[in-house]
Amino acid sequence: MTRPGAGVDLMASGGRRGSAEKASGPVRGARVLVVEDEPDVAEMIRYNLGKEGYDVRVVANGTDALRQVKDARPDVILLDIMVPHLNGWEICRRLKQDRETLAIPIIMVTGRTEEGDKVLGFEMGADDYVTKPFSPRELLARVRAVSRRGRPGDDTGGQPLRAGDLEIDRQRFEVKMKGRLVELTRKEFDLLASLVRSPGRVFGRDELLDLVWGQDGFVEPRTVDVHVARLRAKFTAARAPVPAIETVRGVGYRFRDPVARNTNVT
Repeated sequence: MTRPGAGVDLMASGGRRGSAEKASGPVRGARVLVVEDEPDVAEMIRYNLGKEGYDVRVVANGTDALRQVKDARPDVILLDIMVPHLNGWEICRRLKQDRETLAIPIIMVTGRTEEGDKVLGFEMGADDYVTKPFSPRELLARVRAVSRRGRPGDDTGGQPLRAGDLEIDRQRFEVKMKGRLVELTRKEFDLLASLVRSPGRVFGRDELLDLVWGQDGFVEPRTVDVHVARLRAKFTAARAPVPAIETVRGVGYRFRDPVARNTNVT
């Protein structure tokens, strides 16, 4: 466990990105909800984020976490998995299925280090995954990164993107296929929009990470594959045709607009 002021090396498995020291300043006054039942870890996080200007609230169980999200609407949630009452998986699942909370970034902060746990976290909708022990500077950089990505209402991209029967409304944070609404998380939404903006263009995984997760996202290329699979599954679950996102072997992905020859994506 880490305590306030303890020196811990940056996580060796931390993705392809550069040092956390390259991150820019925090979003001052951003509200951070910490869901952590170990007092030492909770206090270390509260102390380090608080001194950087974040408004930090700490809860120790899943029930209180959901209540705080409803009452305080945090800008970022730091979520341990093994907390009482409701575990982190279930908290994440519920928040990402609720239209009122699905856009709130969730960073899982946990001692579970297996690849399967990380993949499950992203499948549940988590925006990032930090394993214990961690460096306070690294955690701060990750919080900064997700804070800067903003909320759905921050997107002033203008008219909806349209490609055939697919419509992506960047103002309302809505995706429709043949008029049927498809519920997506913020990352899934941004990933789909990035591909649809340039039909036919092949995007490498690293390029998509930069576009969707940002230069300091501390995530791995496999994250893109997980989110593409989730995107396809969301359309299937909504009983809507799946967008033509094609896998380009050894490279990445492209969106193949079925009517691209006859109409432009706006």
